[in-house]
Amino acid sequence: MNELTSNPLFGLVLSVGVFLLATKLFHRFPYPFFNPLVVTVVAIILFLKVTGISYENYYQGGSILNTLITPATVALGIPLYNTLHLLKHHARSILVGITFGAVMSCLMMVGLGVLFRLEESVIVSSVPKYVTTAIAMELSEGLGGISAVTLVMVVFTGISGSIMGPAILKIFRIEDPVAQGIALGSTAHAIGTARAMEIGEVQGAMSGLSIGVTGALTVFVAPFVLQLL
Repeated sequence: MNELTSNPLFGLVLSVGVFLLATKLFHRFPYPFFNPLVVTVVAIILFLKVTGISYENYYQGGSILNTLITPATVALGIPLYNTLHLLKHHARSILVGITFGAVMSCLMMVGLGVLFRLEESVIVSSVPKYVTTAIAMELSEGLGGISAVTLVMVVFTGISGSIMGPAILKIFRIEDPVAQGIALGSTAHAIGTARAMEIGEVQGAMSGLSIGVTGALTVFVAPFVLQLL
């Protein structure tokens, strides 16, 4: 059994298979809490717990999918290119909005960390949580954070943002597709972008743009904000 589960194909097939089933479930019951990523994460955790299969064995194949995060992020440039005219038209408001969001996100995480008296390493690890995984992990390690904590924070932020984001936009009557995309991409990174692309092409393109700009700005902003500690 150990030889089977330690084979890279096991984790890979399990991840892809559960995600495909979760996607069908979401199409049947399109409710926020049936988000395919949420269902996949919960289902795999329960499966590993019940069967007693170690995470190390599962990750032999799961890590293959992890390496695809960076090229998947780069591929978001395709819908961005198709809506380049919108970027040129709204360049100033987009850059101001994303810059303000990146600065406030870092300040908020540092402020909450100090308020709840968290260890400095935990605060440092949580600051990049609004940035996509590929950038957040490198930034966290470079600043002296704990990469495992950062990963959990990034995934939780992306999932919660993709679930609650559309509802929040609806409550505040934010109907402009550019604003919707920027909001989802700058707060819920790649997972939010996947949700934005389901809403519309413009939303997906603007969300993809937000990932790169937010990541770049956070790399410069985070060290200065952390000096407040």
